[in-house]
Amino acid sequence: MSRTLDTPPRADALRKRRKPRAPFILLAPAVLLLLAALAYPVGWQIVTSMQRFGLAQQFGASAEFVGLGNYARLVTDPELWGVVLRSLAFCLVNALLTMAIGVLLALLMKAVPRPVALVLQVSLLLAWAMPVVAAMTVWRWLFDYQRGVINHLLTQLGFDFVGHSWLEQPLSFLFVATVVIVWMSVPFVAFSVYAGLTQVPDEVLEAAQIDGANSRQRFTGIILPMVRPVLALVLLLQLIWDLRVFAQIKLLQDAGGVPSETNLLGTYIYQVGVGSGDFGAASAVSMFVLALTVTLSWPYVRTLLREEQP
Repeated sequence: MSRTLDTPPRADALRKRRKPRAPFILLAPAVLLLLAALAYPVGWQIVTSMQRFGLAQQFGASAEFVGLGNYARLVTDPELWGVVLRSLAFCLVNALLTMAIGVLLALLMKAVPRPVALVLQVSLLLAWAMPVVAAMTVWRWLFDYQRGVINHLLTQLGFDFVGHSWLEQPLSFLFVATVVIVWMSVPFVAFSVYAGLTQVPDEVLEAAQIDGANSRQRFTGIILPMVRPVLALVLLLQLIWDLRVFAQIKLLQDAGGVPSETNLLGTYIYQVGVGSGDFGAASAVSMFVLALTVTLSWPYVRTLLREEQP
């Protein structure tokens, strides 16, 4: 009789230990497609980073295998480490500013009446949907040293900005780049966080308000813990995107910036590869950026793995 009674619990335990196969089967085609799409470009980068690969090799000449020579040459290059430090600082500043403004806009969309929220959402969507080249054309005109609106407005306010070139000095160049990139990135953060905020039950917030919790306490004690997974994922994506930014920096450099003083990792790779014709060294820097991206992503991935463990 006792064996009969013990059978259902044991069956339940076996059922709990047995992982379902359906999710893995459904994910298999997407994983295989992703691996197939990444295998060639990543493999080509790895092989090329160990070769002396220049313009001659582009036209069919055999490439000389140099092993880790390109990596050793880059490690001793002070310009690369200056670019790395500049890129990390730029990435962190942009990501934190984007997150702060995006979260504030998401809270605003949740708090204002529906018609006002709709206008704000449409405005953000239009800014997000604007092509990069079109947006950069407008921003370059706004900060133009001769006909720029920014210089004109600052001059009207009493400051001496007649003929001021924002792109000539590295700090002001990076300030303009920060304004542009944050403006382009905020809509994604705002919409993502707003979607997370819609999942916070209004009953819980009302109960906390009745209990005497003010706005700050409701945000830090209820809203923030419930949307923390969304914030973590969006911050990770923002760090990756800001670390690999290229188009905005290159277009601003073409408008008057000094590449040697304003290069980030994306434009540095372009300069080494396309500009100097050293595609082997450019591939080595690309692999370094890939390793740096994985390093930045690892804390989030490790957190996910811990949450998946029973």
